[in-house]
Amino acid sequence: MPFGQIVIGPPGAGKTTYCKGIHEFLTLLGRKPVIVNLDPANDRVPYECGIDIGDLVSLESVMDDVDLGPNGGLVYCMEYLEKNIDWLYEKMKEFPPETYFLYDCPGQVELYTHSTCMSNIISGLSSQNIRLAGVHLVDSHYCRDPTAYVSAVLLSLTTMMRLSLPHVNVLSKIDVLEKDFDADGNSQLDFNLDFYKDVMDLQYLQQYLDTIAPSAAKLNKALCELIEDYSLVSFATLNIQSKESVAYLLKLIDKASGYVYGA
Repeated sequence: MPFGQIVIGPPGAGKTTYCKGIHEFLTLLGRKPVIVNLDPANDRVPYECGIDIGDLVSLESVMDDVDLGPNGGLVYCMEYLEKNIDWLYEKMKEFPPETYFLYDCPGQVELYTHSTCMSNIISGLSSQNIRLAGVHLVDSHYCRDPTAYVSAVLLSLTTMMRLSLPHVNVLSKIDVLEKDFDADGNSQLDFNLDFYKDVMDLQYLQQYLDTIAPSAAKLNKALCELIEDYSLVSFATLNIQSKESVAYLLKLIDKASGYVYGA
């Protein structure tokens, strides 16, 4: 049975870098990874594509022919893939059953919050007898800004609810954030790193939110309570340059997808 990862996250979160790094790591482990580029805007990838959406539809051509901007063109491309999903299924059948697919997905938030095309595409992939886990990358620098961090947590929660996949949320580029820490473990962050990983006790963070935007105090309280009421979001961390960090994250993903139980 094939397994795979749906790699998602906002632009700049490091999805493509992650796909390249995890592909190399999986290859060293003896698995047979194949990267599927599902981002029409990502036409210069640093890895070898097993399947490339650019062979089906071109964002540049869509923008020229349909007179759309980059975001509208991207939504058009993904809706086109949704309607022609059999193309992707046939491409996947060219690989052996033990293939481990890595789906490098577009980062535009509206594809996961306002459109159903990505959820339908992923639901279709799940119906093809492939065990998937969502890997949602968030740039760890959001931890430096309380408002950005809460927004990132809300996006993670929304994505989890809409995609209905086993899910691993990841604070990426953690090596960059760790440079903020001195030899004694002190940093410029308002709280220690575990606070941001566990997404607990957000009322403490609310004090900082209210300082930034006093007029939005009630909204801040409601958002923090919403996140805590669902109690679904927590984060692993990732330094793609560290084998130990990648290995630990892969262990979490394998557990989420069921790879450890039935590979």
